[in-house]
Amino acid sequence: MASPQHRVRPAHQPRPAARPAGHRRTRLPGRLGGGLLVGIAASLTLTVLPGSAAAAPAAQAGTADEATQLVSDATHELEVVTEQLNEAQETLAQQQAAADAAGQAVADAQAQLATLDAQMRQVAVSAFTGENLSRLNALMTSSSADEFLSQVTTLDAIAGHTDDVLAQVTAAADAAAQAKADADSAAATAQQTLADTTARQADLNGKITDYQAQYEALSVVQQQAVVEEHSGPVLEAPETVVAASGDAQAAVDTALAQLGDPYVWGAGGPDAFDCSGLTQYAYAAAGISLPHSSLSQSRMGTAVSRGDLQPGDLVFFYSPVSHVGMYIGDGQMVHASTFGQPVIVSSVDMAGYAGARRLIG
Repeated sequence: MASPQHRVRPAHQPRPAARPAGHRRTRLPGRLGGGLLVGIAASLTLTVLPGSAAAAPAAQAGTADEATQLVSDATHELEVVTEQLNEAQETLAQQQAAADAAGQAVADAQAQLATLDAQMRQVAVSAFTGENLSRLNALMTSSSADEFLSQVTTLDAIAGHTDDVLAQVTAAADAAAQAKADADSAAATAQQTLADTTARQADLNGKITDYQAQYEALSVVQQQAVVEEHSGPVLEAPETVVAASGDAQAAVDTALAQLGDPYVWGAGGPDAFDCSGLTQYAYAAAGISLPHSSLSQSRMGTAVSRGDLQPGDLVFFYSPVSHVGMYIGDGQMVHASTFGQPVIVSSVDMAGYAGARRLIG
């Protein structure tokens, strides 16, 4: 069996351009590659997933059926961990953007303070020179009552302006202090998220290696049972899919063009995908940016009932959400299903269906 690549894409890694929507690979068979071990070890050891920092006791399989179930459970847990990692990377990107915005707010507030400081200095100079700033001086130099009132009004306006400048200076100083505090907090949070995500990434890579060995110890029949439990039945791709809009059509065509591409945990294309990586990649072809996280995607757009699904809608599975596919009509979806299975067309009614969202009207 071809070994999955151990790659989890960093949050800001640029993606290559999508393949033209008209291009569709020939779909590979249901299971990947040869060289699999036939039969199963009498007592397959499987690490409990997801794990904590301390090593958890290993589950022991006493029979082939038990081993198949343990590996099947691990498949789902690994997908959950992968999507949690994807979610953490998206959160990190948002926090870094917030820190950058707060830093800019500090710079803007400091620039405003510098400007107001110059204005205050000018007001102070005018006050100390005494030029037409005293009501007595205004009275003594006025040739008429109207001129006196005009000069007094000017003096009041200057005083009011001085009060306004003082208020602006105070507000700008407060804004600068708050912006600095927000920037420091956001930066610290982003740094902690980065550290947590890096640790989880290393842990996930270890689990992928462990799971690959366990999967390869299963018989061909047992491997197929594991795959089918999490991917649904493999269906023949429709000849044509007609979506309600040009953008939805672009997303559907791009997703279908990836049929046969391998499932790789954390991959976002162009030649390998996990579930949210595929839908993100397909929607990018329609000019719509999605986060690389099934949970985040499940919060976007508007909810759609099962009976109102249209091609291009995203369908979600499990609670909390940890899997996503794209509806293509007639009760079918295209999705990057699970380890050991390429991108396939399957039934939208597979186990764990949790709802759907429409991102394109």
